[in-house]
Amino acid sequence: MARSLRARRRTARLRAVALVGIDGSGKTTQAHRLAEALTAAGHPATYHRNAGGRRWLGRLAQRLGRPDPQRLVGRDGLLAVESVLRWLAIALALLSCLVTGRTAVMDRYSACQYASIRAHGGQRWERLARAGYRVFPAPRVTFLLTVDPAEAYRRIERRGTDHETMRWLTAAATAYRALPEYASFVVVDANGSPDEVSRRIRAHLAEWLPEDPASTGPPPGGTGPPSGGDARGDPAQARP
Repeated sequence: MARSLRARRRTARLRAVALVGIDGSGKTTQAHRLAEALTAAGHPATYHRNAGGRRWLGRLAQRLGRPDPQRLVGRDGLLAVESVLRWLAIALALLSCLVTGRTAVMDRYSACQYASIRAHGGQRWERLARAGYRVFPAPRVTFLLTVDPAEAYRRIERRGTDHETMRWLTAAATAYRALPEYASFVVVDANGSPDEVSRRIRAHLAEWLPEDPASTGPPPGGTGPPSGGDARGDPAQARP
């Protein structure tokens, strides 16, 4: 009976999975990995980067001699642009996966916009955003990747493609924890290596993903690989 129940659960379609969290938490790395792992396991999946255009606006602001997007279009302008662009990105992603039947692996979702609004102190915009985003179904699982803001800052500086302040990262981390959706998130510690974080994510999707061979150790009572075997060390840190 238990085996047949597990078999039926594995046949259920995984329509959408979302990864949310502050910049530098590793969302993009983990979303790409998850889409690849699901596809390899026989559940075709597509990665979708539901960005709000903040990075693009930041580059435009710098070219025009402004330090950041908010100084270019104002706080309300920034939140309006973010909300609209992210809404369009999510709508296109869901439509694409509805047509193709593939699983949507969402790199950012509506919760990212709500957190951004709160971190900017634009609470009145949150009501409008929630009204617009209400048309989107909740993902089957939403992973909140949590990382120390100082570590997130180091990762962002290391990749060298954009810049965030510690003040912003701290405010965004606080905003995620304050969201009413927080209780429904699967909170994943993302301070470790990408491989460690991937294993934690896969463990929550065991219905669709086989056990990760990298997470299995020697059999009980074993002493490790046989003489001459390849004892693997810790994986190298990948760029978040």
